[in-house]
Amino acid sequence: MTSASMRASLFLALVLSANFFYWGCCKAGEENTLAKFPPRGWNSYDSFSWIIDEEAFLQNAEILAQKLLTHGYEYAVIDFLWYRKNVDGAYVDSYGYDSIDEWGRPIPDPDRWPSSRGGKGFTEVARKVHEMGLKFGIHLMRGISTKAVDANAPILDVHKGGVYSEDGRNWTAKDIGLTHRTCGWMQHGFMSVNTDLGAGKAFLRSLYHLYTGWGVDFVKLDCVFGDDYDSKEINSVSQLLEELDRPVVLSISPGTHVTPSMAETINKYVNMYRITADDWDTWSDVASHFNISRDFASVKKIGAEGLRGRSWPDLDMLPLGWLTDPGVRQGPHRNCYLTLDEQKTQMTLWSMAKSPLMFGGDLRNLDGTTLSLISNPILLQINSHSSNNLEFPHVYTTEKLLRKKNHIFYKFKETIYQQKHKKKILGLTSCTDERAKGWYASLQTSEPDQICWNLKMKQSDNLSHCLIKFSSDEHVIHNQEHKEYFHLATPLRDFICLDASSGRKGIASETQDIKLTSCKWHASQMWSLNDDGTLINSYSNSCAAVNSYKVSTTSGGIRSWIATGTRGEIYLAFFNLNPIATRITAKVSEVRDFIGNSFFREGSCNCTEVWSGKNMQPVRTTISAAVNSHGCSLFVLNC
Repeated sequence: MTSASMRASLFLALVLSANFFYWGCCKAGEENTLAKFPPRGWNSYDSFSWIIDEEAFLQNAEILAQKLLTHGYEYAVIDFLWYRKNVDGAYVDSYGYDSIDEWGRPIPDPDRWPSSRGGKGFTEVARKVHEMGLKFGIHLMRGISTKAVDANAPILDVHKGGVYSEDGRNWTAKDIGLTHRTCGWMQHGFMSVNTDLGAGKAFLRSLYHLYTGWGVDFVKLDCVFGDDYDSKEINSVSQLLEELDRPVVLSISPGTHVTPSMAETINKYVNMYRITADDWDTWSDVASHFNISRDFASVKKIGAEGLRGRSWPDLDMLPLGWLTDPGVRQGPHRNCYLTLDEQKTQMTLWSMAKSPLMFGGDLRNLDGTTLSLISNPILLQINSHSSNNLEFPHVYTTEKLLRKKNHIFYKFKETIYQQKHKKKILGLTSCTDERAKGWYASLQTSEPDQICWNLKMKQSDNLSHCLIKFSSDEHVIHNQEHKEYFHLATPLRDFICLDASSGRKGIASETQDIKLTSCKWHASQMWSLNDDGTLINSYSNSCAAVNSYKVSTTSGGIRSWIATGTRGEIYLAFFNLNPIATRITAKVSEVRDFIGNSFFREGSCNCTEVWSGKNMQPVRTTISAAVNSHGCSLFVLNC
């Protein structure tokens, strides 16, 4: 064995022991610090959609404990609609198929979860999961179910043990349910509760007392972030969890149109927060995560303050292995569509960005290649224990590629795209985004007032320059700041209103715009004009912006990330987003300038490439590799 091989073997052994030691010690010795490292586990959504049952869940949990627990994958999480009957007619936004208790709280469907009968809830499932050495998690939707509101269920006061009473009367679900704030992509299912009312907080308190009483360690709270942003509910739930003796990791989603400025107001109340829409097993979805992960790393959101510990930007689950399809009523039935190179790229980016790692495939069909990928010790070491994780912009390729069909040229240190024509679309962004500023009111004498965009637009753009403002006594909302909210309609069609809700769960790579739908009494159609020229939506608290959308786009280019280890090692990843193999190069001097001299003790660097296992000659001037299409290289440098 060469000295370089001996050094590599010693480093791998140290990584393996460090992973075991750090995971074990923090589990046992830091119980009061939640999410000290990015959480890992398994979630049922990518493989079962919403139809998983008790038998399949416990089978997956058992394999999780046997094969992945030693690698830090400790959370077994049931995703959404565990209270819904799996019968003909039931689907994601169906009504009338959910199980609730006398207090309006969702409880497991007894046919899918037989151990829940007799009011036991998930107590037996949680007990079995805990006996495996795992932690137990469930998915919850925002607020209160439509079924509970329609039934006018009484609100439980957990402190007094009866109906919540205030101001001389008993309170019910109809008193707290905000019917104009139903979940944008599950409008028949759930709505926000009025957390300004004592009864609203009492209902949420009764929910979390029930579920933590079952033994829940992890909550994924959905339809409260991104385009569905509900800061009041997030804050209220976080405060309620602080009241409890049981530590519960709080994860929020979805992450459509999330920006670092939005996270600035919320990260300290949670432990995980999604920063993209749903990620599935397509290359376009994987590629869409590079910009957003870069943006959150650049403002130091990785491992920032969180609920009882730390918080982590979440790139979503890993849709690898044996899967289902989004939104279907069907269990696992197909293999992951990503190539092996694309899977390595996803796992490497997720690790370098220190995203939580939640595996989504059916563990009963876990193959050796996938297991090796998600348990790679160096990736897990990076995911848990690395520092200074950032995109590294100083990489280049000298290769040129001409593809006449799409007119794409790759040149030294730059990529030029010659695209087809662009059009303007109306989308959502953070209200602090400069692109959102530019709206103004146009007061009309004989016509309805208008809200207009002040930038010049071409006649070919599929968007009017102005929108008609209208409201009535019953169609005006005033929030705590006493803003007036109103409908906006296109002048081209009558009674078609601007709607900020997509009506369904988004996919990470989709370009989502604000749509026009029939006018209705819903917060997603209510807008207000701020003094700074931003047009804010009542439902999402995001602002409208006119964006240029490229009709024909091609994902390409090269990317790189860098991080440092606990023993002075440097991790450097090359990513090739191009449709052909590309040689990517970085200068050692630019790595030193970027990461600091303290990590360079010698004139050259010993270098190991993780995926190939090759120990390269000591590098002095450049680090270079030919990287497969959509693939990556990951180097461990000891300098």
